[in-house]
This record gives sequence, structure tokens and C-alpha cells, in this order.
Amino acid sequence: MNIVVLVKQVPDTYSERKLSSGDHTLDRDATDAVLDEIDERAVESALQLKEANDGSEVTVVAMGPDRATDAIRKALSMGADKAVHLSDEAIHGTDAIGTAKALVKVLGTLEGTDLVLAGNEASDGRTGAVPAMVAELLGLPSLTHARELTVDGGTVTVRRETDDGVTVLTAELPAVVSVNEKINEPRYPSFKGIMAAKKKPVTTLTLADAGIEPSDVGLSAAWSTVTESNPKPPKSGGEKVEDEGDGGSKIAAFLVGQKLI
Repeated sequence: MNIVVLVKQVPDTYSERKLSSGDHTLDRDATDAVLDEIDERAVESALQLKEANDGSEVTVVAMGPDRATDAIRKALSMGADKAVHLSDEAIHGTDAIGTAKALVKVLGTLEGTDLVLAGNEASDGRTGAVPAMVAELLGLPSLTHARELTVDGGTVTVRRETDDGVTVLTAELPAVVSVNEKINEPRYPSFKGIMAAKKKPVTTLTLADAGIEPSDVGLSAAWSTVTESNPKPPKSGGEKVEDEGDGGSKIAAFLVGQKLI
């Protein structure tokens, strides 16, 4: 079984995220960058399937600037076999629709893909739509928000849990599956895995290499843009209440004034 995992490098959630002053896109150089945490779980799911199915192979596909190689190497150090990196300055500012179109073109450069895995959403954009759009463009079944994932022969089954109950979905391979943050706990790369990742093949593609039209990606092709942004205002000082025996009444009056009670 050939498994492909779509991954993304995102700003660390513990770092302050900023928009660039020029085009108001996310300033990725202003913060530390990491492999998206839900994508890590997608990689872990792929590795578990690989371990359960002898002869399987896991390929990581990423789209992003040169520094996204760090996220790719993280996935490889976990145990993925190889990677493809779409890296071209023209993809800067690409929206979710353009991203899906580009990823489909990259997937077209791979042979014999049986299963495409992805996180259900990235922590920087949170559109939660790219996996489903990829499936639509490929004409494949889309099984979303998987809490559990199994493959038996040519059939993939996922278990989805929501506030309304539990849903079990099945589809014939090939298919696209997005997983949520509760599906597993990603393994920590071992020292051996980290060293091995340095020797695993990473194919870097440009738009031309993948057959992507420049007019389909980039900020100019995005269906929505940010026209203006302002930094978050600094926190203002709170109101201090001096308790002179009537502190409770003063706090109650404040809460009433704020329409909290």
C-alpha cells in the first residue's frame, strides 16, 4: 500500500503570530516554525498502517518555502520513507482553493497512491477544507475528521465522533482521509530515526515541474485577501477595587456595568 501524507509547516502556537506590513499575509519568518500538530498525527496514522501492512510505503508531501524542509525532515525522522516538496516563490499567498489545486498536481507526479492522509485543519489557517477539496478534485471518496482509522484489504474505515454521536464511514481505496487531534499520540523521533532522515530522498518541485499554472496559485489568484491589518492593542490595566467592607458590592456593580450579570 502506498500512503501519502499531506503535511504543512506552521508557526509555533507558542509564538506570537504576525501579518506582514506589505501584503498582510502571515509573516512566517517572524516566528519559529514547526510541523503542524494534527499533521503529526496523520503521519503517525500512516506509520501505524505501514507497520500493519508489510511492504507499505509512506510518502510525505509538503507545499511551502525552503524552510518547510525542517517539517519534512521531522516526518521522515518519525519513519516516513520519502518526501516531495513543492517550493516556488510564486506560491506565496496561495489560498485554500489554490493549495488544493497545487497539491493535486503534485499527487499526480506520484504513481500508485492508495491512500491520502491529512490533518483535518492546519493551526495557522483553520479552514478545515483542503482535504475535502483535494478529494473532490481527484474524484475520490472523502472521509473526514477520523478518530479511528483501519484498512482491510481494499477498504478503508474510519470512526468519527461528534456531539451528535458516532458515525462509521467506509470507502474503497483509493481515498482521502482527514484525521482529528484525538486519533493518536505521535511518536517521538529516535536518534536513529533523526540520523536516517538525513539520507532519505526529498524531491523538490517547482510549479513548472508539477505542471501547475502560475495563474492558479499565489496572492493574485486568491479568492479573498486581507486589505488592512493592525497589531493587537496592548493590554490595558485592570480596575483595582479597594475593599473597605463594601468590596462585594463594588465588584457586583462592576459586573453589572459590564453586563456580565
